[in-house]
Amino acid sequence: MVLVILVGMMGAGKTTVGREYARRHHLRFVDCDHEIEARTGVKVATIFEIEGEEGFRRRETQLIDELTQESDLVLATGGGAVLNPANRALMAERGIVVYLNVPTPVLWERTRHDRNRPLLQVPNPRERIETLYRERDPLYRAVADIIVDGGRGNPGGMVRMIEKAVDNFKK
Repeated sequence: MVLVILVGMMGAGKTTVGREYARRHHLRFVDCDHEIEARTGVKVATIFEIEGEEGFRRRETQLIDELTQESDLVLATGGGAVLNPANRALMAERGIVVYLNVPTPVLWERTRHDRNRPLLQVPNPRERIETLYRERDPLYRAVADIIVDGGRGNPGGMVRMIEKAVDNFKK
């Protein structure tokens, strides 16, 4: 019975790494943002447009509460999930929280052409990534059981680091 919860900035690789980790360990994988889109039938950007960030965050908290009650699951959270203290408490209490820490220049490279990131639809998206990182990094670190530094390596390398850390954590 395991619940691995991935936190980190947009573009950190939570979905890619989480999907691979789940595949290797025969666990179910859920990406919070994708699940919200599947349940609502609209893109996250549309939810932000209609309900604002507050409406989206409310949906996100309900989903995190529901999914963290499961086991044999790898959960990739949205980058801002840690902003809500209730989410941090649920994650810390119910699962092994892994922070994928990726440097901001790499996050910028990975996200700069993605138009489906509502928080980056600003005049200076690179600066926005740096600001979000400064705000969120302490929260990711506070909730994390395991911190994996990544960036230039391949997803398989990050998965192996997580596997080793999770194995050591469980002992």
